[in-house]
Amino acid sequence: MKLDIRSKFLGFFASKGHQVYESMPLIPQDPTLLFTNAGMVQFKDIFTGKISAPSIPRGTSSQLCIRAGGKHNDLENVGYTARHHTLFEMLGNFSFGDYFKEQAIAYAWEFVTEVLGFDKSILYVTVHESDDEAFEIWSKHIDPARIKRMGDKDNFWQMGDTGPCGPCSEIFVDQGEENFNGEEDYFGGDGDRFLEIWNLVFMQYERQSDGSLTPLPKPSIDTGMGLERVAALLEGKRSNFDSSIFMPLIDKVASLCGKPYVYENGASYRVIADHARSVAFLLAQGVHFDKEGRGYVLRRILRRAVRHGYLLGIKKPFLFEIVQEVCTQMGSIYPYLLEKQAYILEQCKYEEKRFYETLELGMSLFQKELQDSKDCFSGEVAFKLYDTYGFPLDLTLDMLKEHSIDLDIATFESCMQHQRELAKASWKGSGDEVSDGEFGIIASLPQTSLAQDNVHQCTSKISALFDENGKSIQSLTQGQGWAMLEITPFYAQGGGAIGDRGWLSNSDIQIAEVIDTRSFFGKTLCQIHSTSPICIGDVLEAEVDVKHQLEVRKHHSATHLLHFVLRDLLGSSVSQAGSLVQSNRLRFDFSFHRALSEDELKEIQNKVNAIIISCKNACIEQMGIDQAKQKGAMALFGEKYGEVVRVVGFEDAGLELCGGLHVSNTGMIGNFYILKENGVSSGVRRIEAVCGQAGFEFACDTLRLEQELKSMLKTQNLSQAILKLQEENKQLKKETKGKIQTDFSEEKVGDTYLIISQAQGDGKEIVDHLKNKYPKVAVLLILNQEEKISLVAGVKNTPIKSGAWIKEIAQILGGNGGGRDDFATAGGKDASKIPQALQQARDYALKALKA
Repeated sequence: MKLDIRSKFLGFFASKGHQVYESMPLIPQDPTLLFTNAGMVQFKDIFTGKISAPSIPRGTSSQLCIRAGGKHNDLENVGYTARHHTLFEMLGNFSFGDYFKEQAIAYAWEFVTEVLGFDKSILYVTVHESDDEAFEIWSKHIDPARIKRMGDKDNFWQMGDTGPCGPCSEIFVDQGEENFNGEEDYFGGDGDRFLEIWNLVFMQYERQSDGSLTPLPKPSIDTGMGLERVAALLEGKRSNFDSSIFMPLIDKVASLCGKPYVYENGASYRVIADHARSVAFLLAQGVHFDKEGRGYVLRRILRRAVRHGYLLGIKKPFLFEIVQEVCTQMGSIYPYLLEKQAYILEQCKYEEKRFYETLELGMSLFQKELQDSKDCFSGEVAFKLYDTYGFPLDLTLDMLKEHSIDLDIATFESCMQHQRELAKASWKGSGDEVSDGEFGIIASLPQTSLAQDNVHQCTSKISALFDENGKSIQSLTQGQGWAMLEITPFYAQGGGAIGDRGWLSNSDIQIAEVIDTRSFFGKTLCQIHSTSPICIGDVLEAEVDVKHQLEVRKHHSATHLLHFVLRDLLGSSVSQAGSLVQSNRLRFDFSFHRALSEDELKEIQNKVNAIIISCKNACIEQMGIDQAKQKGAMALFGEKYGEVVRVVGFEDAGLELCGGLHVSNTGMIGNFYILKENGVSSGVRRIEAVCGQAGFEFACDTLRLEQELKSMLKTQNLSQAILKLQEENKQLKKETKGKIQTDFSEEKVGDTYLIISQAQGDGKEIVDHLKNKYPKVAVLLILNQEEKISLVAGVKNTPIKSGAWIKEIAQILGGNGGGRDDFATAGGKDASKIPQALQQARDYALKALKA
């Protein structure tokens, strides 16, 4: 049924002249959004006028959306209502200044009644109370008695405080009085008898900053119909979760826990079914488990699902099996679910295992505090669940909701302090990293023409100028700004590679330095630093810094080779998770569940160098997107590709869709050295490397260091010399073990021993010795050895916090530090202040102990 609805919807509007658009990624390029949350997101710049309308000014799509918090409260409500979901599909049709209310209403009515077959006798329509035009049009299709006028709250839509907006018209289904007879089950109430299935937005005004409405020159249409909701209605189900979309997943949960699903007490089953869909799609589209931003949302969705599995008696990783069912169920529509299935399941299972390590301990703590709670759950315990056991706040709130107990949220917030940075993560789009209002006239400017490949110099006219903040200007006297050229030899930043640099000149006199090249709303702009006045209309010589560009090309091609080798050695589940390509280094992020060994890194480096020295020719072709996929070209999920794409390969060493610059032969790269490998987030690793000129300089520095070490150690065999030093160091430690300073003056404050002194030796060993010696002790030692001041503090069974104590004292010595509550270290610079620091340390401790 659900596949039928989706295909029927897209087919219907295609027959009406609409361009069918694929679902855009859940990770939008719009920097104001964490996730794609509506069908119109991919058309937002068209509606706002930032980019021109496409040649076919009407479109349709079935858009995957994520809503997991904020004003919708979807995450907290999922499982407890009939229609809240974290992931859902929004069917929509859009007019970009083409048709308006008459056709939009006619299309909607035809599709709902004739294609989907809804009985007209159970349908109602709403219009804005002031929209007489929409009322009259609807009256041609439906009895006017079934048309309800509603106010701004229900039937007026706007994108933001300012910008495009307009009245709405919604289609409702009456599910029957016999099934719904609650107090809220009236039209306009909060009950479920009258259910909205489609919202038509008539975008006809622009709201100004003063609140006034100005008619748009080209009114547009934006609609949305929830696939899950319509599927349930057509199948005669009163809850989305009872439909064929969710029941296979719920049945799988039931089989895993060994308990039959009953709707009345089946919230946990529904939570798991819903959340498994989000986990599958987010992992497939490149989101990784993390402590903030999108990765944090993904992690809390998984943990909420796992916790509900725990309530059902499932005490081992299981969600990955539900996720596998999602991949099977939806893989025919979204093939990347099947392509990345192994990786998705691996990451899901790994994250589940991590959470299970602390889940039972956290649940024990929760249950203990719950027994002691009357009307309010401790904010401190909630914070400990978050900080120590990895329970997101909403998970704790969700558990408390089941027991009708409130949380002491004020105390929780106080405990969180600066640790709570959960709302948004930093992310970068494709270069369009500007806010509304900047570069405001770009949409109306003609497209910059790119000079032919390998043309590094051309004559061009300045077609637009902007100051450094993006405000349109007529001339730039000097300093930084942005210039748009009619024809440009400069390549913009993209695909991870930084933009070109170069110069703008007039009669061999340099006018400005091009320090970067970016793309904004599809238009290429050069960031310049001018030394002479530049005006719109000036004709200048534009010249690329060829040396800089060549080194970028080398690092870009090396990144492709690294990607190919990683997939060859580690498996096809490895996928790119981000990259940065500069003229002197590269950074490549990839999906993998563990750190790489030294031997693996050595093999990767050797294989990349083997490809380089084999001098494989680059093959760069333009072809159709389908043909490229048939040839096996890899595409990065989330990148925008047209019908014709650029395919880059190096003979048998990989094939990728890429619009960036590359070397013509791998031999030009010269060399490849891995500098570092480390984890970025859960399931994502990062390799940093150099090649070309930077690689040569790295090799020279390494050889120079090797020679210096040989000279210092008076040997030609560094390995042997280092082993000898290690043995000598090991022997010295044996000889000095246990020989630590113990003759300290102690001061007893109540039942606590206070020791504050200068000392010699290993500060940590001394503190450990004193903490073992006394039942209650506070120690702060200052060690002044070899012109270096270090501090160490430790406490046992006292109210003093070592980290805070040592931080305050270190500042007296011109240093800083910190650490745990029971042990901390710091450094200092001013030895003359040691007496003052010791006195201040004593004063601090006495005040804390006597408080």
